[in-house]
Amino acid sequence: MTRETTINLLLALLLLAMPLAAAGLGEPFYVTLATRVVVLALAATGLNLALGLGGLISFGHAAFFGLGGYVAGILATHAFNAEPLVAGIPGTTSMPIIWLTAVVIAGLVALPIGIISLRTTGIYFIMITLAFAQMIYYFAISWPAYGGEDGLSIYVRNAFPGINTTQPLPYFLACFTVLMATLLLFRLVEGSRFGSALQAARQNGTRLAAVGIAPFNIWLVAFVLSAMITGFAGALYADLNRFVGPSMFSWHMSGELIVLIILGGKGRLFGPVAGAMIFVCLEYVLGGITERWQFFLGLILLGIVLFARGGLLGLLSGKPRHA
Repeated sequence: MTRETTINLLLALLLLAMPLAAAGLGEPFYVTLATRVVVLALAATGLNLALGLGGLISFGHAAFFGLGGYVAGILATHAFNAEPLVAGIPGTTSMPIIWLTAVVIAGLVALPIGIISLRTTGIYFIMITLAFAQMIYYFAISWPAYGGEDGLSIYVRNAFPGINTTQPLPYFLACFTVLMATLLLFRLVEGSRFGSALQAARQNGTRLAAVGIAPFNIWLVAFVLSAMITGFAGALYADLNRFVGPSMFSWHMSGELIVLIILGGKGRLFGPVAGAMIFVCLEYVLGGITERWQFFLGLILLGIVLFARGGLLGLLSGKPRHA
């Protein structure tokens, strides 16, 4: 077992043990805080698939995060009000249905965005993904039927068979299970032939094309799969907060996801988990001291970029990762 694998196991155990201890001590707030870590880590894991393995620096993943959240909010709202959606389709509070819908819609939206965006590279790819996210953001704030600028409150807790999702701990365990399953998927993708082609495309797309593999197709599949995972996280985030708003589409959210990956380690399995733990801890601890806690986050981020290019996990494991 490598040092990084040991660190990954310790992070997973720590993330699981803290809310269990908090629930035992009657502190549901800390369970909710741990759930926030899990959901943000899941969203960043989706982006890590495209960014860490494929080298696609997307500033538009907030679009998919927000779409997942609005799917959960809209379906739950229509179920609560007993109002059908388009074509008489009813709303629902069933988490499996909501999750599946969020994943499918995020993938369907990501497909045309990817087809257009991936015809560009570098700074142009960054800006065009940002542009698409901002278009969806402005559409959300101009949609008064679902709250417009004020967002949409969710008055019911969506349900999962056999789990009391109204309690913080069972909901955390459901989210934690989803995160672990997604990390397993990430590892399987990374070790597959597709994953090898994706990493080769990151290193040199021209050489990959020379051996008969179109990097565009590889990147497109990775981009869509990445968006689907991030959309899934958005649906979980909406249920956690019982609220969705246009801020979920904001470029700030895309920036946060990139920060999580850089903090933990780009392309590393538990990089997003480590990054989310650092981010939420700083937000909670320093946020209670000063409103300018992001200043200290910036200092940490600057230090990692300058002295620990592999992120926290790279620093602890002693093994640098690809650039």
